[in-house]
Amino acid sequence: MGFGEAISHNFNNITNFEGRAARPEFWWWILAVWIINIIIAAVTGTFTGNTGSFLSIIGTIISIILVLATLAVGSRRLHDTGKSGWLQLLYLIPCVGWIVVFILCAQPGTPGDNPYGPAPTA
Repeated sequence: MGFGEAISHNFNNITNFEGRAARPEFWWWILAVWIINIIIAAVTGTFTGNTGSFLSIIGTIISIILVLATLAVGSRRLHDTGKSGWLQLLYLIPCVGWIVVFILCAQPGTPGDNPYGPAPTA
């Protein structure tokens, strides 16, 4: 799965927390979110401390949508490794939670079918 296909697929499955997602789908999505957030920060003036404007409110709404989509693809990615998507609650542990989740997401998926569905096609 390429960059554009991963973005398109994840926007189409923004609220789908079921099934499985291959590593490329997850990591391309993470790269896209970083790029989008940098663009939002540049456009809204977040880098210069300009907050409270209409653009920063729009940027916040877009960021919330991206967080929802990231949680969905993260859940599907953890399902591909045979783990529960609820492990994303580890993000709430300061300093180390996100590292643990990213390590779990970097693991190869289970071959063939698992309790969360058939193997992803990409």
